Amino acid sequence: MATLTVAIMLLSCKQQTVEPYDFSVVPKQVVNDMSVLKTNNGNPEMRMKAPVMQGFDYVKDSVHCSYEFYPDGFHVEAFTDDGELETTIDALQAKHVTSKDCESWSAFGDVVVTNHIKGESLFTDTIYWNREEQRIYTDCYVRLESYSGMMQGYGMNSDERARNTVILRPFENYYIMRDSGDVFLDTLNALGPVPKRSDTQLQK
Repeated sequence: MATLTVAIMLLSCKQQTVEPYDFSVVPKQVVNDMSVLKTNNGNPEMRMKAPVMQGFDYVKDSVHCSYEFYPDGFHVEAFTDDGELETTIDALQAKHVTSKDCESWSAFGDVVVTNHIKGESLFTDTIYWNREEQRIYTDCYVRLESYSGMMQGYGMNSDERARNTVILRPFENYYIMRDSGDVFLDTLNALGPVPKRSDTQLQK
């Protein structure tokens, strides 16, 4: 009887298998309420805040890769050399990928890039940041709002501070916003109805 019991136990052990972990989907690090501040000569240069940061580390095609994922979004602030807040970026999610040969940032989901000095806000679904070229860009639909009006189209290219934003394929229409809050449309090519907006709403 004892021999039979041992045989059953050995057979059961042989049937058990352990699935290997996929480290590309299992975070090696999780940081809650993340806050990072980068300074230059004592002045703030960049600040980033995120509710959650997940760090991943894996090897793909014999190349070591790592990335940081922000599942609950992030908020980024960029300052001038004098410490004045110039640009903010908000998104529902973001990803930072690093490898031996490259580094890339992407933000997606209700992305809003605002240059507070110029009074311009860019709205899109996905945006990319090329750190080496110091530029941000996208191929998605974009809407650019300012105190003087609104433009929309597909694709955008700009410096990383959103000082010189260019819509690559603009629609043949624009809005002019006057002090009264009334909105005037030059053509009928716009997407959807055009609500009246006050200056306060435009800043949000």
